[in-house]
Amino acid sequence: MARLAPVNPPLQSLRDKGFDVLFLSHARSILEGEFPEALIEIERVLSAIELPISEIIGSGGGETQFTQRLRRALATLNWKKHIFEIGKTIDGVPRESTSHEVDHVKRYVDAGVVAMEIEWNNKDPFYDRDLENFKRLHAEGAISVGIIITRGQSLQESLWDAVHRFAAERGIDSIEKLSENGVVPTPKQRANILKRVLRNKDPVPFATAWADNFVGNKFGQATTHWSKLMHRVERGVGNPCPLLLIGLPASIIVFDGAKVEPLSEEDAADGSEAA
Repeated sequence: MARLAPVNPPLQSLRDKGFDVLFLSHARSILEGEFPEALIEIERVLSAIELPISEIIGSGGGETQFTQRLRRALATLNWKKHIFEIGKTIDGVPRESTSHEVDHVKRYVDAGVVAMEIEWNNKDPFYDRDLENFKRLHAEGAISVGIIITRGQSLQESLWDAVHRFAAERGIDSIEKLSENGVVPTPKQRANILKRVLRNKDPVPFATAWADNFVGNKFGQATTHWSKLMHRVERGVGNPCPLLLIGLPASIIVFDGAKVEPLSEEDAADGSEAA
């Protein structure tokens, strides 16, 4: 009997690039069997994305250029924002209704609906919101699978090195040079940086003190990244909705020489984006 050739798992090209990929509650079999086009589209979009270091440094509150590009790429494939309206009637009389807004939703003819949220750098409780929404929508038969795309483990662990490299390559060794490169720390952040740099005992190089402060304030443990998402699903949040979870890897970072868009002090203090 001829031996069957091994079949690569779905999204293998993303795994090869370092993406975290996790299927839960039969999501793999559902997507492969009913929504193969969705897997192809996701793989195509995510394989092409890049994250310039200038955008990591220069992104303030609101949508970053990176997430805007990702959302536009999905929108061109008809992954559009949608508000699900779920109503209850008793003897034909409407009694109550709820709505659930999801940023990217696509309906596949004769298959069903797939919903997706992107959590690049938000407060980590947003995972609870997304997962509970997916759970409710799945229970109502509104969606077949929920997808979350977020910062992956390797990206989270590499942010400090990337930020420090940015400072080293641009010769940033003072508050003045930091400001020249478009980054304006808040008075509190400035004081914390200089306190470590100027202390008599064991002073810290400016680039190190700034990288510590920047990453801690902007991409800290209370923001959306892979380990925080894992904590939720390990506790069963979102279960039994079939889920596909994708973590963006460090390999998408590119070290460009572009000018950083200046950050206001308010943006510099904003530890997450509304995404």
